[in-house]
Amino acid sequence: MNQSELYVSLDIGSSSVKVLIGEMANKSLHVIGVGNVKSNGIRKGAIVDIDATVQSIKKAVDQAERMIGKSIQEVVLGIPASKVALHPVKGVVAVNSENREITDEDLDRVLESAQVMSIPPERELVNVIPEQYIVDHLDEIKDPRGMIGIRLEMDGTMVTTSKTMLHNVLRCVEKAGLQIRDIYVQPLAAGYYALTEDEKNHGTACIDIGGGSTSIAIFQDGHLSATSVIPVGGDHVTKDLSIVLKTPTDQAERIKVEYGHAFYDNASEDELFEVPVIGSDTREQYSQKYISEIIGVRLEELFELILDELYRHGVQDLPGGVVLTGGMAKLEGLPELARNILQTRVRLFTPEFIGVREPQYTTAVGLIQYAYMEDVFYGRIGSGAALSESVKIEQEPQPQKVQKQPKQPKQNGEGVVTKAKKMFDRFFE
Repeated sequence: MNQSELYVSLDIGSSSVKVLIGEMANKSLHVIGVGNVKSNGIRKGAIVDIDATVQSIKKAVDQAERMIGKSIQEVVLGIPASKVALHPVKGVVAVNSENREITDEDLDRVLESAQVMSIPPERELVNVIPEQYIVDHLDEIKDPRGMIGIRLEMDGTMVTTSKTMLHNVLRCVEKAGLQIRDIYVQPLAAGYYALTEDEKNHGTACIDIGGGSTSIAIFQDGHLSATSVIPVGGDHVTKDLSIVLKTPTDQAERIKVEYGHAFYDNASEDELFEVPVIGSDTREQYSQKYISEIIGVRLEELFELILDELYRHGVQDLPGGVVLTGGMAKLEGLPELARNILQTRVRLFTPEFIGVREPQYTTAVGLIQYAYMEDVFYGRIGSGAALSESVKIEQEPQPQKVQKQPKQPKQNGEGVVTKAKKMFDRFFE
């Protein structure tokens, strides 16, 4: 039996901060710890209050730690897609070994050669995602190691983001007492997990509808080709209900969750409920049909904005359709409304693991799955070093810190993450 590996993901969203502790064994995930708290200090995917965000992260970590009785040290961090840009890059190197066999070292060098692209000073390199390797003009190679060749090339995508945004996230994680093992863009991890191989190859949009914003990830030919963020989400629906029904925000949120329906044609006129009115002791009665009109107007606007984003990226057709996920995706009638406006196939994705069977956990689970996928690719599984220090038993005395052995290069460039950390340290010196 293979040794299991522990992974901890941190998903910082506009409406909630989620921490997942997962145990991976034989490509199967077993969720053993979950933390989910309301986020403070984050608006539309951006951090606006460092201290409030740190407290939210600490509370989510504490919840997850209590479930397993262990202390979290390292996390796989997901950063929002706002301010993210994708750039096509190419790396070219000569194969080093005498027998011309391609090794891990060659993969490392070709990845580094792809990073020589000039980046504006206000932007930060997150990682490089290889799309294909080319050995002596033979393309579409997924793993060239062991092959014989003279020239190794790599076509990939460079992911950059706002330096200020990234440093603010890193500062929050650091002040929460956590170390960062890996950094991925949230739609990348969510899309790789939520979409099937056929959907990624044919052309599909993964739409994550959160509380403060909606992320769009477009996959074509098996790779992430575009991503964008719309500053509209479930919180806007709650606010609309609160204003129109003249009820407190927490009551509006409860009504949305319990009675909300996105598609007016299918909403019930017979399902009635009472709503407390702000500033009075009276309660008004409404039907599901009535509030579905309020909800539908806002969501129709959201899907129209999604269409505009797809056209802006030059996407005229999506043979794979659309996959909906995120906290708002579980709203009744949402797939029907999406099909009506987007005029394409729509399906809802929900993780199928005990404790996280809600679409709001898609990104958090995806971060673990993506990190595990890369560890498998680079042969770190079973070595006992992948995340051996990410979770430690609280009762143990803290061992003397030992210098870790350098890890092999990752598919998305672990050296890039290290570089980001060093720049982050210099930024605050």
